[in-house]
Amino acid sequence: MAETMNAPPTNDSPDVSFRRFQQLIRDMYLEKDLARGVDGTFMWLMEEVGELASCLRNGTHEERLGEFADVIAWLTTIANVVGIDLNEAIMKKYGSGCPGCRQFVCTCDGAEKP
Repeated sequence: MAETMNAPPTNDSPDVSFRRFQQLIRDMYLEKDLARGVDGTFMWLMEEVGELASCLRNGTHEERLGEFADVIAWLTTIANVVGIDLNEAIMKKYGSGCPGCRQFVCTCDGAEKP
């Protein structure tokens, strides 16, 4: 049965799937995101990645929580704009293990990008 977004997740919801989160972002922002386009949205993502980088060096745990959420939200926005299902993308790339060695606990050389 397909999951629908009838209400926003609550703090007592233990997990949010990528599919559910992507639908939440789509429902909230798609019209604005489509009007902004890929290039404008990508620039917002890069700004958030910069803020996350700064927080990783000097931020508090609470600030890091917010910046990680912002990066994921903007990445999700881009996926919505270009029609990518993040759940499908993740499962295709990582659902069978590491893309390099195909193990669920990576055995690739540490110098390699898996």
